[in-house]
Amino acid sequence: MYRSRPHGNLDDSALSFLSSVYDDRILFYYDILGSQAHVIMLYEVGILTKNELKKILKSTDSLLKDAELLKEFGNSNSEDIHELVESAIIKMTDMESGGKMHTARSRNDQVVLDMRMKVRDDINNICKNLLNVITSLVKRAEENVNSIMPMYTHLQHAQLGVFSHYLLSYAYSLIRDFDRFFELYDRINCSPLGACAIGGSSIDIDRERVSSMLGFSDLIYNSIDATSSRDTLIEFASNCLICMLNICKISEDFIIWSTSEFGFIYLDDKFSSSSSVMPQKKNPDPLEIIRGKTGLASGIFQSISSIIKGLPSGYSRDLQEIKSPLWKISLIVEDSLLITDGIIKTINIDKKRMHKISSESYAISLDIAEQLIKRKEISFRHAHKLVGGLVDCAVKKGNIPLKLLSTDDISQVLSDTDLLKYGITSEEIYFLIKDITPENSINYRITKGSPNKNEQLAMILFLNIKMNEYQKKINLRIDSLKNKINDLKLAVEKNIIDIP
Repeated sequence: MYRSRPHGNLDDSALSFLSSVYDDRILFYYDILGSQAHVIMLYEVGILTKNELKKILKSTDSLLKDAELLKEFGNSNSEDIHELVESAIIKMTDMESGGKMHTARSRNDQVVLDMRMKVRDDINNICKNLLNVITSLVKRAEENVNSIMPMYTHLQHAQLGVFSHYLLSYAYSLIRDFDRFFELYDRINCSPLGACAIGGSSIDIDRERVSSMLGFSDLIYNSIDATSSRDTLIEFASNCLICMLNICKISEDFIIWSTSEFGFIYLDDKFSSSSSVMPQKKNPDPLEIIRGKTGLASGIFQSISSIIKGLPSGYSRDLQEIKSPLWKISLIVEDSLLITDGIIKTINIDKKRMHKISSESYAISLDIAEQLIKRKEISFRHAHKLVGGLVDCAVKKGNIPLKLLSTDDISQVLSDTDLLKYGITSEEIYFLIKDITPENSINYRITKGSPNKNEQLAMILFLNIKMNEYQKKINLRIDSLKNKINDLKLAVEKNIIDIP
């Protein structure tokens, strides 16, 4: 640790309290890349000599190839990864060469640089994982456009639908997650380096050159904004939480539907756990862990927001505490998407049971009411009252399906609801109920985005086109960044070789 005004070393307990070296280990790779680009620029503007540049680059290259060298050369009293790397470089070179590495930069702009490089990689990984899950959802939807099942509101039978409709609803919500992350990338992918501590530098450095070498698309121009703003990182955490909430909904549906009471789906053994004592158990533990991790993600987002709340402009050490939670929430999303994709690909669907439950369900009630409106030209409220009476009658007769009501039952309901005056006969109602099979219930639905088979196929087509478009975009972005980092690597190697 390099201390100028304070004398001596920090108290051991104070150093332990301040140090973020353990949490920073994930930034090591990015810190080296940032330092390499920075010193190449310092050489190009005349701050470093060829020999000094060679010494520094050889040392950074050695650290990248063998991080264990940090233990040998790094300063154990370092407060963070930036000091640790710098102290190792100075020991591996000399103070005259390595001591120049930190010229015209500060840990304040350096840490934001490293974090942005890490988060942009996380965004690309999350986007790839999202596309994998969405692709799996659409593929399973294609297999289940005719798999009729109840749909629920308040966890009660509402209307009949198809399993593909649920899967596609998940896909649409995850597409919005993809959009949020993909758009955020452009705001994250801006370089703060060269803003120095808060007010820039009197040394004529080339911020654009460093930004370009590291694959950034722009600068964070204002030096105060560059060093103290964390809004894009809060946005990243927010996107992670929203994504987890969407995944959690899928998990909860699958947990419920895999119970003995529902029996609509069965998790593959590879994604199930057993009981230590009850031999019959097959538990949806991975889905339950996703629910639990969603709670963690919510807490992390709140923690990061609370840390940043009320901080003044300029760097404050409080900001150090958001690093570890960011890495945690990012890992939660990546892992949860990976598990969700595996479950979706391997899930078993009991189409016969779903159809049986649908055949006995009162979820055809709205279909009956709407057909009455169309065929008898009565008001919706009259139709609503009549069908409600029919359901009440069926429930009182032992929760029998509506199709088992007799014409006498229907006549009594017509009389009780005072709807005989509209020319509706019990026979008409009887045959109408018989007509509303689960299949016709779906077929009669004609509005855009409904469970109707044509609408399912239209959504599948749209999503497949969208996925192909998004796959090309994310591949292009990843390849472009990879090429920039490879160019930097080549520049490092060239300078090491070319400089005598």
